[in-house]
Amino acid sequence: MALEANGNVVGRRRERQAGEPRRKRFYVSFSDAELAVVHIAAGREGMASAAWAGRQVMAVAQHVLVPVSRDAEDVLRELIQVRVELRETVAALRALDARGVPGAGAPVSAGTVVEEALKVVGRVDAATVAVMRERRPRS
Repeated sequence: MALEANGNVVGRRRERQAGEPRRKRFYVSFSDAELAVVHIAAGREGMASAAWAGRQVMAVAQHVLVPVSRDAEDVLRELIQVRVELRETVAALRALDARGVPGAGAPVSAGTVVEEALKVVGRVDAATVAVMRERRPRS
């Protein structure tokens, strides 16, 4: 990866498409700060800024990449972690003897606890999908 005289990162191009050549263009304007963010992101992946932006635009347009706010990203990360922990809990519960869970007050079967944990996993799954589909309001 090299740097041009104007400070732009020169990196690899976007992968070529089989079929018709890319002849259509559209222009995008950025503030200095926004363009700096694009240059940094493209540099992380060793790509030219325009190639990186083109790839991101197509990923969002094809619903491969769903943009979320920074706050939603943190919530999504937490939801994913909770899902992992819940699945580990379910695995541990399944290993319990079906005679009951000690210390639960009234006798509770491991199967009942597993079913409750699976309901929680379902709720976490639904919440995760909802966050992933969040769209920022357009102005």
